[in-house]
Amino acid sequence: MRETLPDDARLPGQEFEVTDDLKDLLTVLPPHVSERTRALQETSEHGSLIEIVMDLGRPPEARFQFDEIELSDIDVTRDDLAFVSSRIGDFGDDNRAGIERTLHRISAIRNRGGEIVGLTCRIGRAVYGTIAIVSDLIESGQSVLLLGRPGVGKTTLLRETARVLADELRKRVVVVDTSNEIAGDGDIPHPAIGRARRMQ
Repeated sequence: MRETLPDDARLPGQEFEVTDDLKDLLTVLPPHVSERTRALQETSEHGSLIEIVMDLGRPPEARFQFDEIELSDIDVTRDDLAFVSSRIGDFGDDNRAGIERTLHRISAIRNRGGEIVGLTCRIGRAVYGTIAIVSDLIESGQSVLLLGRPGVGKTTLLRETARVLADELRKRVVVVDTSNEIAGDGDIPHPAIGRARRMQ
């Protein structure tokens, strides 16, 4: 899905383009979860969808920018968790997996026996045009440290920085991405990093 950010989220004259590939995430979710998520996403009153949480024995939940909403009256079952797990990449030692060529990240919670008892499906977005506020620092070649609470856009800014350095400033850029958070899952990096290369 491509969208533009509201005027109050931009600097004057700044244009953003957002790509979230949400349809790819919805295809790996159980139908009763994906249908309700799709319906909620079509209304903008809740803000941006941040993540979908599926914990065994509890109703699935969508967490939006401004709200949290239960997606079903039916509790999540082991079959629901297996449904998702069978449709995504393998979980690594860090209990994270992804969907190839997207920026979505799925984290697993396991019980003492190693079985998956919860999944957090975090929505990954590419936001083009986000580095205007730090472009002078990026172009200077100096080191930059990004700090902030979860969900404020640190990884998004890092992605866009890699793309701008590689595509617009014609620098040779290699992104070290051991958890596939920056350039997505799979062997082919997400287009959000442009011509930058990626080392996993």
